This record gives sequence, structure tokens and C-alpha cells, in this order.
Amino acid sequence: MTLDINRRDLAVGIVGTGAMGRGIAQVTAQGGIKAVLFDAAEGGAAKARAGIVDILKGLAAKGRLTDADVASAEGNLAVADKLEDLEGCHVVVEVVFENLDVKRKLFGELEAVVAPETILASNTSSIRIASIARSLKHRERVCGMHYFNPVPLMKLVEVIRTADTAPWVVDAMVALGKRQTRVPVVVGDTPGFLVNLGGTAIGTEGLRIHQEGRATVSQIDAVMRDTCGFRMGPFELMDLTGIDVNFPARNIIYEGFFHDRRMTPSPYHESLYAAGKFGRKTGAGWYDYDAKGAKVDPGADHVPSVVPATSVVVMDSHNEKLVSLVVSSGAKPLAVDDGRSPILVAPVGKDCTTVVAERGLDRRRTVAVDLTGDIARRLTIMTAPGADDLVRDAAAAILTRSGAKVTLIKDSPGFIAQRMCAMIANLGCEMAMIGIASAADVDTAMTLGLNYPRGPLALADWLGVRNCHETLVQIQAITGDDRYRPSQWLRRRALLGLSATTPE
Repeated sequence: MTLDINRRDLAVGIVGTGAMGRGIAQVTAQGGIKAVLFDAAEGGAAKARAGIVDILKGLAAKGRLTDADVASAEGNLAVADKLEDLEGCHVVVEVVFENLDVKRKLFGELEAVVAPETILASNTSSIRIASIARSLKHRERVCGMHYFNPVPLMKLVEVIRTADTAPWVVDAMVALGKRQTRVPVVVGDTPGFLVNLGGTAIGTEGLRIHQEGRATVSQIDAVMRDTCGFRMGPFELMDLTGIDVNFPARNIIYEGFFHDRRMTPSPYHESLYAAGKFGRKTGAGWYDYDAKGAKVDPGADHVPSVVPATSVVVMDSHNEKLVSLVVSSGAKPLAVDDGRSPILVAPVGKDCTTVVAERGLDRRRTVAVDLTGDIARRLTIMTAPGADDLVRDAAAAILTRSGAKVTLIKDSPGFIAQRMCAMIANLGCEMAMIGIASAADVDTAMTLGLNYPRGPLALADWLGVRNCHETLVQIQAITGDDRYRPSQWLRRRALLGLSATTPE
């Protein structure tokens, strides 16, 4: 069996005409496909059609569409008065609210109406597709078609295959996504699918660093923005999407993966959820927001008030990046300890305490510097317990001369950037290894679905695959926490000196 997605009479039914349903209908109609809208609320589908036409006309007024484009898309928009009017559709996409019982009932009703070869797809973001299709007679033609809001702007669509989904159905829906001018990725039917699952790493590790008291919310966000190129840090992102949304989602994924330590939620996250502090929508979350909705940011910069040191002991004198940083800041790098200057080290995966103990350094004068990412914008430093604050600040004052802002955190294995990026990369590697999606699709989905500066596997390459692996090995050894165990996908490529994107 097959379905020619390029047939001229292709018709796609859309059940549910909220924001997502309207967006799907719009890109379908603009792709030259007949979109048939149905809504259980009387007049809902007609109202949605009129709203879509208004949006198209608005785009034409801005010069983004021609009048001919609008007329063509408007001609492709149809309204179904009753579910039975979807009988002639070749594909039906369900976009009703997230309730398994409601979706199962609807799919049963659809199966009684449409032809046996009609593809039935759900836009659910959290419910297993297999659980929706479980009681149907033709489960092989059921799949997920997970679009992202707002659909016309978000190019990604996840095509979700269950154990029963026929290959021709997956092929047809990939082709449909392309005809809708989306970028489709094929994903396994796992909790969170690809994007929502992959997106847990940045939030859960940010929460873990904050929970350990290593850094503030503002510091973590600033480091991820400035040094790693993320548009938002994890806490800004949680406040934007809403803690009433992302905390339950974290729990669903954690339960779905049978309490895998990599997915562990945070009690700090739960406390905000319980207090009703959901982020921007309530005026308070990880941040407070003023009357105009602007974030009140306490800041992440450490501004030393002492005179910069004139010389610095660079223990890793072979580290050209560290030596160059010191020289560009106007200080003299020393390869031998003079007994009084600040000592700079640049560990990978280790905390300052471990480096001091392993190398027999003076804990009072040793300052660890993270050289990850864009150090021209921000540098992160930390010291071991018992450090001399004046010596630390003399070193920090030197670093600020480079033009970079400095963030001072508590002693932490992997600082912030190393920990966060390694965990994001590690989960991406694990998803590729267990077949949730191909390595290429993992990276495509995360960049398009979450606006990451690079996909998780590309992020491992950016860190250096061996450095990424070493960071996780060290953090697991120091903390004893299984959440930091490296994916075997990452380990093999680190040992062989390969790119993390290298397929099996």
C-alpha cells in the first residue's frame, strides 16, 4: 500500500481548530493541499477558516505573499460541518487537547468514517502514539505528526512511528511535511519524542547546578548565553514556556524512562510549581518580572575592586589559550611558582579542589578558569574552599582587562558551560544510539525545534569529543552520580577520535 502525497486531489483533514490546528491548516493550504477543518464546537471551523484567511491577507499587506498566493491558499481551505464530512480525506491530523481518553474516542470515531487506507495522525506532544492507536483495527496507518507552535514559523515536524506503523505511512508523512514546507524528522514513539526529550538536559542540569549551590540562576543563564551561544539560559526558558508546563513534562519523561538519573527532576522546580510561580505568565518564577513584564535580573558579573596582579603562575603553560589570555590582559605569565602570584589552572571536568589536591598546589592562590566557548565575552572562575579572596580578585581583575565579563561561582566539577554542554551532548548521543532518531535528525530537530546554536552531537564536536567524554567521566567520579555516565555512543567516538555525528 502507498499514498502519493503529490496527487493533485490530496485532502488533509484537521480535527481541532485552536492555534495549532489553524497553523497546520495554514501551512497545508499554502502547500497547495486541500485542508478540511473540523471542530466539535459549532461554528468553530468556520471561524478558524476566516481567521486563517485574515492572517494570509495580513501577510500579503506586508509584502510576504502575493494576492494570488492568498487566493490559492483560501481556495484550499474547506470546512466540515460533521466528522463524517472527512470521509474523503487521505490524511487526518488530530489536534485536540491532551487527554488520552478523548483522543482514543476520537480515533475510534474517525476509523468508522474514513477509508481503511486513510492515514490517522496525532499532533500530541506528550502521549504515546501507540496508546492512542491501541484499540483500533488498523493500527498500521496511525502515526504522530508533531508540529511546533507557531506552526507557520517553526519549520520542524516530528513524524512519530510506533511499532505498528507501516513504513509507507512514515514515507507518506515525511513527504507531506516537505510539501507543507516543514522539515520532517522521523522519531521513535518514546516519552517526549525527540525535541521534548532532548530538551530536558539543559533544564535538569541547570537545576542540578543551582540545587548544589554552585551558581545562581542568573549566572547559569548568562554563561550559557555568552559563552555557548544559546539564545536563552535554562531558567529564562523555563519561565518563558511556563513552569506549569515544563515541570509536569519533566515528570512524564522521568517516569517514562523508569527513573533514569539523567532525567531526574528537581525539588526546587517542584517548589515553584506548588507555589503557583509559573514564570512570565504569573509575574514570578525563577525571576521576578516588573509591571511591564520585564525580567528583574540580579546580574552575573563579578567586578573586583582590587589592583590587578602583575604576574600570574600559569601551571598549564602548554595551554596556549590560557597563556594568550594572560598576556593579552597585560600580566606576565610565569611557568614556575614564585610563591606569591595567583596560580591559574584550566581543568576539564574537574573542580578546583581536585586539581589542587592532585598537583599539590597552594589552595589559597589557585584560581580555576573555564576556557570553554566564547571567552571574549565571559569567563567563569572558581576557587577551592579556603582560598584567599584578595588573591582571587587580583586574578579576576587581570581577566577583566581582556574585555570579558567575569562570573565567579562556587567550586564545581566542569564549571557551568562544560557540565551543561556535556549533558546536552550526552543525551543527544544516547538518543542516537538507542534509535529514537538518526544522529543527523537529532541535531536537526534540536536546532529547529529549540533554536539551539548547534545540535547535541555537533555540540560534542564543538567541545571536543574527548573533552566532552572526559568531562562526564570526571564529574561522575567526583560526584558518584550515575546521571553523568557517558553514553556508549560518545565513549566509542571519543576513544576512536571520531566526530560524535559518525553513524554506526
